[in-house]
Amino acid sequence: MRKLLTGVSMAIIAGSAQAGEIKLGMTTWVGYGEIFLAKELGYFEEGGLTVDPQIIEEASLTMAGVASGELQGTAATIDEIMKYRSDEMCFKSVYALDDSHGGDGILAPADVTSIADLKGREVGMNEGSVSQFWFNILLKEAGMTEADVTIVNMTADDAAAAFMAGQIPVAVTWEPHLTLAKEQKVGKVLVSSDQTPGLIVDVIALRCDTIANQPEDVKALVAGLKKAHEYLLANPEKSYEIMAKGVGGWLSDPKDFAASAAGVQFYGAERNAAFFAGGAVGEAGKLIKLGGEIWGGLGKLHMDVTYDSIVDTSFLQ
Repeated sequence: MRKLLTGVSMAIIAGSAQAGEIKLGMTTWVGYGEIFLAKELGYFEEGGLTVDPQIIEEASLTMAGVASGELQGTAATIDEIMKYRSDEMCFKSVYALDDSHGGDGILAPADVTSIADLKGREVGMNEGSVSQFWFNILLKEAGMTEADVTIVNMTADDAAAAFMAGQIPVAVTWEPHLTLAKEQKVGKVLVSSDQTPGLIVDVIALRCDTIANQPEDVKALVAGLKKAHEYLLANPEKSYEIMAKGVGGWLSDPKDFAASAAGVQFYGAERNAAFFAGGAVGEAGKLIKLGGEIWGGLGKLHMDVTYDSIVDTSFLQ
């Protein structure tokens, strides 16, 4: 999940959803803005659906809610949800929301010029999060593994704070910390996700029984998100106001939301079609395979997660 803050806050979740209702757990992240946009503009209601987005800043709490049925799904990176998929806990991605284009990055000393230069250094990051997944991809491309560095487990916020205070030499984090480091001229952004498009992708994943028992609701959910994306393209300034109010937290100011939105690519109908095209051998399939290699190698998976076991594109048609 995304914004893991100090002092976990969890919404009070009561009762399982009925037909016509879908409850989604998610963290505070700019890429989830279109969920709130579609809700505020009434696009879900047009399909007879009530969507209840709940901000829960801890992935394990969200997935516990999904497992119990108190939540029908989550918005999270596709690699993140792979770690929770099992034979007993069935859920699948039905829509891709966004990918990170500069919203994630590595803060390092000014004299570091490559990933290879990180060898032997301490690296602060949130283990088990998308930060670790992305960092391992970069290590792999450089012919390295985590054994070549010393991982210090901390939240992305704490890693950035420790870096800014000179307490740790390298931090894997995300906005707004990358911008703050630039503004305060502390170290530099060694690599950001604008150099690795398509690797950090947020999706909406729903319980398999929700997909099976509430197909019209899932159809309305996807249709509402597609329509919200078109509204965003036509009315960005007004959209940022609505999304900032909905997402809240550190993104509650429309100016901050707009600045952070520059670091993501919001997906609509066209991008979803391209992302999921080709199935297991397409873009999404390759990312899932990569997730299996990374998380499987770190012993984080409960099963062999394949494209078919975690994706349902039937509502994108």
